[in-house]
Amino acid sequence: MKSTMRFVLSAAAVAAVAGAGAFAVEPPAKPETKPATPATPAAKPEAKPEAKPAAKPEVKADDVIAVAEKAGNFKTLIAAIKAAGLTETLKGKGPFTIFAPTDEAFGKLPKGTLDDLLKPENKEKLGNILKYHVVSGKVGAADVMKMKGAKTLEGSEAAITVKDKDVMVDAAKVTKTDIAASNGVIHVIDAVIMPKAKDAKKAEPKHEDKKDGGKK
Repeated sequence: MKSTMRFVLSAAAVAAVAGAGAFAVEPPAKPETKPATPATPAAKPEAKPEAKPAAKPEVKADDVIAVAEKAGNFKTLIAAIKAAGLTETLKGKGPFTIFAPTDEAFGKLPKGTLDDLLKPENKEKLGNILKYHVVSGKVGAADVMKMKGAKTLEGSEAAITVKDKDVMVDAAKVTKTDIAASNGVIHVIDAVIMPKAKDAKKAEPKHEDKKDGGKK
């Protein structure tokens, strides 16, 4: 009887161990995977019409006076032009070609000459000297080299020569050319040029023949 009970208990124990072992090795259930939902593409922002840049105001080109003032080396020339009352003339429609002496060029004048010319009583004389540096029309350097002379606003003609590729206006050398302006062009020269003195017409004395009414 006892042997039978032991056998039954042993068998039950084995069965329990076997059952426990079977439970222990059972793989865990895999979680159910759902197919990934494709991402909805982000909506593209509505394209805005490209803004056009505001139109820039038209910039007016500088006239010969403004160009000379901005250059910085024609201060004496500008002062002389103002003293002679020629500013508005040279700001006009033109066109003008100016053979412009630099400040250094004016410095070559004999001592006291410039101060004397700037006096109010010499306004006309100064004006004629300045006009002698101005030619009517826009004459570029290439055309200047072909000329033998240029009629100036003063009325007389300035001589133009070419020596060893140097262009000379009377005794002044052209050092820089074709400085453009809205109403003409500027050529830089290294000396102040003077109009040739105009001979004053001398009135010839009238000789009246004395008629001798007496008879010999």
